[in-house]
Amino acid sequence: MKILMMAAAILAGMPALPDLRTGAQVEDAVLSGRLDSVVPKLMARHDVGMWIVAGREYNEDPVLQTMLPATWPSARRTMILIFERKADGSVTRTAVSRYPVGDFARGWNPDEQPDQWARVGELVRAADPASIAVNISADFGLADGLSVALHRQLIAALGPDLASRLVSHDGLALGWLETRIPAEMVLYRQIMRAAHTIIPAGLSDAVITPGVTSTQDVVWWYREQIAAAGMDAWCQPSVSIQRKTQPTFAIGTMVVPQPQIIAPGDLLHVDFCAGALGLKTDTQQMAYVLKPGETEAPAGLREGLRAANKVQDALTSSFATGLSGNDILARARAKAEAQGLVPIIYTHPIGYHGHAAGTWIGAWDNQAGVPGLGEYQLNADTAWSIELAAVHKVPEWDGQSVRFMLEVDAFFDGETVNYIDGRQTELLLIPRDAR
Repeated sequence: MKILMMAAAILAGMPALPDLRTGAQVEDAVLSGRLDSVVPKLMARHDVGMWIVAGREYNEDPVLQTMLPATWPSARRTMILIFERKADGSVTRTAVSRYPVGDFARGWNPDEQPDQWARVGELVRAADPASIAVNISADFGLADGLSVALHRQLIAALGPDLASRLVSHDGLALGWLETRIPAEMVLYRQIMRAAHTIIPAGLSDAVITPGVTSTQDVVWWYREQIAAAGMDAWCQPSVSIQRKTQPTFAIGTMVVPQPQIIAPGDLLHVDFCAGALGLKTDTQQMAYVLKPGETEAPAGLREGLRAANKVQDALTSSFATGLSGNDILARARAKAEAQGLVPIIYTHPIGYHGHAAGTWIGAWDNQAGVPGLGEYQLNADTAWSIELAAVHKVPEWDGQSVRFMLEVDAFFDGETVNYIDGRQTELLLIPRDAR
């Protein structure tokens, strides 16, 4: 609660994201709260006595990277974090590292024990845990952060008896990465609002002059705005065009948009990836370039966007704790198809990473369910990029099939899905002539 109040106080009424120093203070406060609350619950849920997270400078375990102070862009030398679950359910955290790490206890004095891995062995033997979790996963890259070399060193340090207690599963790593606490959702609303301010500004006559401006001009305008806002572009934005006789996208295909000059009558789509304060956003919106005499988009295009909103509703109403991503996909597709819609669903978690930890709900090239990745179960207190499309035939374009692609970030509290900062329900309109 104290951390939530701190974040809320700092961000309340703030028209822009905080400066770097303030942002780092907020990130570190939130991290402390996450370590205090999330880790004990996960270790109890998975009945793990100890969790060891290890990585090296510039080759960090993805989990390790998220546990470092905000002022550390990378680990320093070899770093081993040890979480020990006590009999009363509390969890101690120790860093076996050359340098002190945030509010982890220092577990290694090189003057007393020069061998870092020998010190790890001493700590583990003293704790004598029944099970020792490490981050190794066949399906999820974000839960597969323990390198082969460090794994070998850990086994050697533990010896045969303790090494036999090593367990590897996805639960701790994915649970840590995917779980959002209330303080983070205060931040997320601010970050999402910043993204929702930049996107429509780029899809306007302030940036686009039809017949002159190219899609790449808009892409690089977005990159400059992301930098100016103090955000990071975790992927290159993209701007694509669909127009009569030029579909660009077809069912079952994903085409890398080629640079084009934007013209009246074009249906534009932007994919915008930006993050701040340690959290990522992933958003897609659509706009129409008005032709002479038009004051709104053709009815068929407006109906296509409404179809995409209906697919969103079919998906978000299918979320239920304990279901797999594949189960949710099947439920959502059945609901959408019962309404006569043609859905393509490729929704993913959002959080520390753009394509974050958690279950996959479809893939753009696989609507039958994703083996492995789609079998993980949905958990409460997780954030999502509701990413999908509806394919809709547009009468004004001679019945051409058009893909209406939307992506918006949301939070699942265990019961319902709520959009973090609203969703697009109307096409953005770009006048034919620049101001």
